[in-house]
Amino acid sequence: MKHRILSILVLCGVLLTPFGVSAKELEVSGWIPYWSGSKGTKDAQKNLDDLDVIHPFSHTILQSGEVKDLAGLSKSNWKKLFSNAKKKDVLIVPTVMSGDTELIQTILTNEALRKKHIASIVSLVEKGKYDGIDIDYEGKRASVRPYYALFLKELKKELGNKMLSCTIEARTPPDSLYRTIPSTIEYANDFDEINKHCDRVNIMAYDQQRADLKLNDLRKGEPYIPVSDVAWVKKVMELTMKSIDKDKLFLGVATYGAEWELQVAPEWYKLYSKLWALNPIYAYETAEDEDIEPYRNKAGELSFTYFPKGVSVPKSYKAPRGTHEALEAAERALAYATATGNTTHVNVVWWSDAKAIGEKVKLAEELGIAGVAIFKIDGGEDKNIWKLF
Repeated sequence: MKHRILSILVLCGVLLTPFGVSAKELEVSGWIPYWSGSKGTKDAQKNLDDLDVIHPFSHTILQSGEVKDLAGLSKSNWKKLFSNAKKKDVLIVPTVMSGDTELIQTILTNEALRKKHIASIVSLVEKGKYDGIDIDYEGKRASVRPYYALFLKELKKELGNKMLSCTIEARTPPDSLYRTIPSTIEYANDFDEINKHCDRVNIMAYDQQRADLKLNDLRKGEPYIPVSDVAWVKKVMELTMKSIDKDKLFLGVATYGAEWELQVAPEWYKLYSKLWALNPIYAYETAEDEDIEPYRNKAGELSFTYFPKGVSVPKSYKAPRGTHEALEAAERALAYATATGNTTHVNVVWWSDAKAIGEKVKLAEELGIAGVAIFKIDGGEDKNIWKLF
């Protein structure tokens, strides 16, 4: 494992105060998405010295149970990356992913299909001479829990000494997820079984949005739709560490963000509707177009608000004195809605940059877990993240 030291943070080319550095060595892995074309492989190629594992985000599931390569891993750009990765002792562990709830249910609960599926995965690993496989099956029903555990057990047996990496959704603690905690909570992922059968476990500690009701209350007063508030990430990881060995755990960090339409009602920011995902460059360009300086928000990420075309609020409705310009549109919309009783809307642009990711890297070191996993490496991330490792 390569030596990892948390470096000083650089944001937009400006030197920042360094975080405290621990003696913990972190492994760094990252997903290269199939849709990024050659950009992802070129980006990973440039940063191989900072990576221990690369996950080509490449394969999906067919109705037959077989897996299909969406990335074209036999193409020259992937072959070049793999060749150089091997020279640098960087492990190559492709991802098989699916968010098809019905298909996952059908394949995992049917013994014949499940065995065919496992055989297809093992064949993929053997033919490609890969170091293992990463399983990322999302949106599973709770009823599939024992079958998913059985699938992992059987797959690990067939893989032998090859790595079984499991990528799973973040679990928000029940007292933060519910106003009234249900008497029974059924989960699709059995953490104890995952701990038994998976060699490493990547926690997708991102796409938090409005999941944490306690933090929603604590952060109220301004728009709040985080990629991953470090306070939420800490809750998620501490809960997970009760069931999964920390030397297997990898904290997933996001390099992207999203733009949201925020419905503003009298006295509150009512409803967030996602418009699209984005990379930081889009966010900075939009901020420049709107002549707005982004704001380091309460989640420790970057954001700003603006009125989209076709939406306006009379200038007589003003934001409170001292409001940051990134929040001015939202505050003016709130003042208007509260005074008139009408709803209106603003757009919220919110994303994860190097400083925000640096806070999660620091948390991973403090928790003593195995490492961090970057989603995604596609040339669109804040390039300063590579100064963190």
